[in-house]
Amino acid sequence: MKHKILLSLGALLTALLINSCASHAGGSYSGATASRDFAPATKNLAERPGLATGWGDEKKSELSQGTFVRASSKPAGSDAVYYNDPTGIEAMARNKERVVPLQTAAGGVVEWGVKGDIGFLPTYKGDGNRRLVAGQKGSTYSILVKNRCRSSLEIVASVDGLSVQDGQPASFSKRGYIVEAGKSLEIEGFRTSYSHVAAFKFASVSNSYANMRHGDTRNVGVIGIAVFTQKNVNPWTWMPDEVRRRETAQPFATPPR
Repeated sequence: MKHKILLSLGALLTALLINSCASHAGGSYSGATASRDFAPATKNLAERPGLATGWGDEKKSELSQGTFVRASSKPAGSDAVYYNDPTGIEAMARNKERVVPLQTAAGGVVEWGVKGDIGFLPTYKGDGNRRLVAGQKGSTYSILVKNRCRSSLEIVASVDGLSVQDGQPASFSKRGYIVEAGKSLEIEGFRTSYSHVAAFKFASVSNSYANMRHGDTRNVGVIGIAVFTQKNVNPWTWMPDEVRRRETAQPFATPPR
């Protein structure tokens, strides 16, 4: 990451308490532990086809501390993207439709998508409007989230059912990254320290972090975000002239004279 990422102070303190005895290449920050340190937790796993997320190379991604009080214990909204290789995408959605990679979520306060090594990954809408992205084994990816409103948001993200902050089972109660108004967040991997992450890397199911660390592959193939708004702050009307601007919006451009 070229820019620093803000982390909820609660997550920072929790991680330090949980992992005071942990040791990783990048320091002792989160519960996420390199898959190379473990034999596969599930022995004799029958190889499932398609992609999961493995443990990639270490990447620099610095954190800045910040505080954020949630408006509610429940997110303002959540969303999911399902991923697989091209063959798997065909099996999951025979009548798929190609769509733009960035989609809105949580009532429009954010838009987000999945980036590959070069540009965004091919993105589709399948049955039931399920969103799908196609990846390739061995390549890396990142999650891009853009804050479209006028106040800070907290983004809690998961990959294969695991928190990107500590590599443990994801839940809404865990803290996430703070994204300032109008700014973007790029999550490139499972956090291993204050300054580094292990890159998200497409892998086989048996070589996934979920299997290598937890022996649980039930939730491989899905990326999720939960969006929390700030207490006592309306993300849309905080800008005084926003309502007026929307009331005076024109449905058709004025023709040139």
